[in-house]
Amino acid sequence: MKLIIAIIQPAKLEAVKQALTEVEVFRLTVMDVQGFGRQRGHAEVFRGHEIAVNLLRKVQLQIAVNDEFVEPTIEAIVRGGRTGDRGEIGDGKIFVLPMDECVRIRTGERGSEAI
Repeated sequence: MKLIIAIIQPAKLEAVKQALTEVEVFRLTVMDVQGFGRQRGHAEVFRGHEIAVNLLRKVQLQIAVNDEFVEPTIEAIVRGGRTGDRGEIGDGKIFVLPMDECVRIRTGERGSEAI
């Protein structure tokens, strides 16, 4: 079992959800987050003054999958989250973490059956 954490552009959320549906990944958690990487923020004008905005709005997805779904899930996120054919700085990142246990609260099922 793996926990996949993906940080993507908010505008790409619907495309990523559609791509995940196509590979039969239906369960995910979505959070609004802020951060920056290579983009290092940007400048905005507020009431005539330029202000540096160094935390950019992003969307974080958390998806728990069984091992056989790891690669299809990653490929779907890349396909839905990439800007154009080659991508652009700021498209996001995907992290894959080992997941020791999963427990379904309602039934008490554990492990891959609980996902």
